[in-house]
Amino acid sequence: MRYGFIGLGNLGMHLAGSLLREGFSLTVHDLNKSAADPLMATGAHWAESPKACAAASDAVITCLPSPAASRAVLTRESGVLAGLQPGGTWIEMSTNDRHEIEAIAALAAKQGIATLEAPVTGGVHRAASGKITVLVGGDTATFEAHRPVLQAMGGQVFHMGPLGKASVIKVITNMLAFIHLVAAGEALMLAKRGGLDLAQAFAAIKASSGNSFVHETESQLVLNGSYNIGFTMDLACKDLGFAHQLGRDFGVPLELAGMTEQIFRRGQAQYGGDAWSTRIVQLLEDAVGTDLRAPGFPPVLAPE
Repeated sequence: MRYGFIGLGNLGMHLAGSLLREGFSLTVHDLNKSAADPLMATGAHWAESPKACAAASDAVITCLPSPAASRAVLTRESGVLAGLQPGGTWIEMSTNDRHEIEAIAALAAKQGIATLEAPVTGGVHRAASGKITVLVGGDTATFEAHRPVLQAMGGQVFHMGPLGKASVIKVITNMLAFIHLVAAGEALMLAKRGGLDLAQAFAAIKASSGNSFVHETESQLVLNGSYNIGFTMDLACKDLGFAHQLGRDFGVPLELAGMTEQIFRRGQAQYGGDAWSTRIVQLLEDAVGTDLRAPGFPPVLAPE
């Protein structure tokens, strides 16, 4: 089966690279053609537009920064839906609003095109190694037809149910990650101001009941000073906004998520929307005049 891939940013580049490593036929497109150079060097084909990418493919994967970008890439005159043939599939790997995915999927269905949502979680470093977790929503037959390509990109693949369900769990996982990041920063600052060696404190927390995936990964990027998680403040604020919308839709008060969103909005205003999301901990560093560097701590998660 021939696949197209549109959106070669920090995450999409690694996901597309996994497909090439596993021998899939791949046509790629991005607003920045130079982003495709490493992929073309290993066998990918370039398409000048989303429509051309779709026309050369049986299924098109999108990994884009916003719902607006996804809608434009799919529905404009030179978009994916103008190029995919009936019987094709759109696989949305962006973190998108469930209502928006369902609306675009309805347009696709009128043309005989199936839709899967397949957002990922676990961080850019896991995408680089092909071990990122893939959360899938859509009908079972379409999921099974594309299971091999999803497994090629991810370590664990979860079929969450019908279209829209993967968007819900993806927003939940991101909401938890942002809450955990703020909490990890506060914990490390208590350790630093309490006179503890930060590297030793990191190890102790990792071995404790207070541990989390975010502490194991993103705390390291704070301690080594790189902050380089490959995920921006703008994206964090977008996803926390999605979480609040789910809270309204389902009648669930999200007090911690609300506080965390306000913290991230301050970080976005302070450091800019393109700043790495881990720099949210820098708000606390700046507020108390104390950095959280641990000399010699390795930058093990810096994206490749």
